[in-house]
Amino acid sequence: MSKELMRLNIERAQHEIDSKKELVKRGKMRQKYHFMPQTGWLNDPNGLIYFRGKYHFFFQHNPYYGFWDSMHWGHAVSDDMLHWKYLPVALAPSEIYDNHLRGGCFSGSAVECGGKLFLMYTGTANEGRGFEQTQCIAYSEDGIHFEKYAGNPVLTAPEGVPENQFRDPKVWKHNDTYYMVCGASCDNKGQALLYRSADMFHWEFFNVLAESRGEWGYMWECPDFYRIRDKYVLTFSPMGAGERTAVYLVGDFDYETGKFSYHVNGEIDWGFDYYAAQSFETPDGRRVTVGWANEWDWMPFWKDWGPTYKEGWCGSFNIPREVYLLEDGTLQFRPIKEVCSLRENGSKTEALIVTPGGTQLSAGNGISFELKMKVDLIKTDADELKLELRCGAGKKTVCVLDFRNSEMSVDRNHADGWSKGISKSVMLLKGKETLDIHILSDQSSLEIFTDQYRNNHSNNIFAGDEQNEIKIYTCGGTAFIKDFEAYGLKRSM
Repeated sequence: MSKELMRLNIERAQHEIDSKKELVKRGKMRQKYHFMPQTGWLNDPNGLIYFRGKYHFFFQHNPYYGFWDSMHWGHAVSDDMLHWKYLPVALAPSEIYDNHLRGGCFSGSAVECGGKLFLMYTGTANEGRGFEQTQCIAYSEDGIHFEKYAGNPVLTAPEGVPENQFRDPKVWKHNDTYYMVCGASCDNKGQALLYRSADMFHWEFFNVLAESRGEWGYMWECPDFYRIRDKYVLTFSPMGAGERTAVYLVGDFDYETGKFSYHVNGEIDWGFDYYAAQSFETPDGRRVTVGWANEWDWMPFWKDWGPTYKEGWCGSFNIPREVYLLEDGTLQFRPIKEVCSLRENGSKTEALIVTPGGTQLSAGNGISFELKMKVDLIKTDADELKLELRCGAGKKTVCVLDFRNSEMSVDRNHADGWSKGISKSVMLLKGKETLDIHILSDQSSLEIFTDQYRNNHSNNIFAGDEQNEIKIYTCGGTAFIKDFEAYGLKRSM
């Protein structure tokens, strides 16, 4: 009966998608090259994996309308992480442990086990005792059609962890053992709990991988754990930690004891719209991470979650980013090299002098574009360099590089009538000769990378096609730009 109910619920969801997708595709705010759902709501990336010659992206999904609600798992495959083929919905609520209207199949991850594709996810239910979150298994022979394990749930909240604060398992294999890190809250402080298993079905608690001392919020959502060179990285999205949306810790890990000792911490992204990052390894050994281009804490500032719900959808992923470990232990997050395949109508300029009078820049159609440049800090005497992006019809988003105070900000208060807020970060400029800037613009988002991809701001904006101008100018002096590049970016979605 349970198998039949999931099949029926998936068919119902798929019928809804198929009946609306052509209409939704014509939405004015649809992204050109960022991953998004065909219809309905998208939030966390789930189950990112390279399996049988394809990249698989699963995602938190309400296929019925552009608001968060009962969670399904959407599914798509790609050869390059840019051009996607949508597959049938992978998981739908169907069991007593995952069928609540305000619950469902919450976030999780994927791993290959015995030639099959396994999904581990959080089932959320409410049977009159409040919300209960448990960890569950589904598996597939072909990587498309999934069956839930008859012994679900395979893991419940440990003592001291509230049943509604135990979610988002990230699973991986090391030697002959499977490991899983899960987000939790204990004594109102965020935790990442480490488990291990010999067969994916029977799990034992191993250790508290890391926990907040109060500075990292009360709940850690979507933890991830992976190795980069000789170090290990823990990432998570803390709830109740101010403006922090995606944190990383770098340190050492011992598989014998399950102990993780970190000595570096940082932010993956300083913008308002980067959350729930999950990573995976590509066939050529790259560690690629993907985030949800949104964030829970800022929703009260928005009007109806932004305008896209009126078009029958909401949510996209940030551009996939490759993770690099630098010698000082900090991390870089660079857009994947595959983005270069989307470039068209490119131009390069060796030198550009920017004054307070400013100049107009040209990149593609001014909507879907890429800009790259380096500021010569030795020659530059300006107090500030300002970039006005997606300008037109009296609207604009302003990126300010404040050299005097070593600060960077992105102001979207006048971007579109919906988005609000100024994201800010510190720039570490002392002793540096250049400052690199890399910008990816799409219909509904701006991603700005600086300082060797360590100081990044991702912010959603909902700009119309008339907002297609780009301006650059200084305050208090002159800026010298070198190696300026501009490209249009072709549609991939």
